[in-house]
Amino acid sequence: MIYAIIVAAGKGMRMRDSMRKQYLVLDGKPILAHTLLAFKRCEQIDRIIVALPAEDIEFCRTEIIPAARLDKETRLIVGGARRQDSVYNSLKTIETDDGIVLIHDGVRPFVRQEHLLACIKGAHRHGACILGTPALDTVKQVNAQNEIVQTRRRDRLWLAQTPQAFQLKLIKKAHGAAKQDGFIGTDDAALVERLGAAVKIIPGSRSNIKITDQEDFQLARALLQLSASDS
Repeated sequence: MIYAIIVAAGKGMRMRDSMRKQYLVLDGKPILAHTLLAFKRCEQIDRIIVALPAEDIEFCRTEIIPAARLDKETRLIVGGARRQDSVYNSLKTIETDDGIVLIHDGVRPFVRQEHLLACIKGAHRHGACILGTPALDTVKQVNAQNEIVQTRRRDRLWLAQTPQAFQLKLIKKAHGAAKQDGFIGTDDAALVERLGAAVKIIPGSRSNIKITDQEDFQLARALLQLSASDS
């Protein structure tokens, strides 16, 4: 079985809008519906789990799921205080340790089908993989006073994206260990890395943006317009 966990339990405070960012309408559909559509189209994915704020479960069931026209088995679950808690809660709903899971941000609606397939293949082959893009800008490390202390080698730096794909046994072990130790990582790959397991990076696309503020939202609208003009 191949599972997809869509993390959409964030409050979206950076968007400065009365509505959570995952529900903002983009080209006639909520952002989250666009994201779910991408996973609906991937025939290899068997089940979708969506982690949401508790108070949004019914709204998602009546508004988001119909907008995405989901025809796969879909489970809505209550997320946690942090993204990592939401993924942990989602993993607990998967009864088996066999199979593959793709973990994806609910506000990344532009993930491509070829990248979903590459992540599935990569998890089968390597156990753990993530989408990412090479850092194109020079990266400066600073201290607490925003003074540069080091210039990092750009050729060794990548920007992590989602989905991040794992064999279920491995990612469940990683999340369990992090929970036990009180460790909070910035993404799921970090939890696997601390076990000493290798994580493969698969080249993704710069258009696979995470919509977190108004600037991102305007960029998303431009990407949709560009896509429409190319079709």
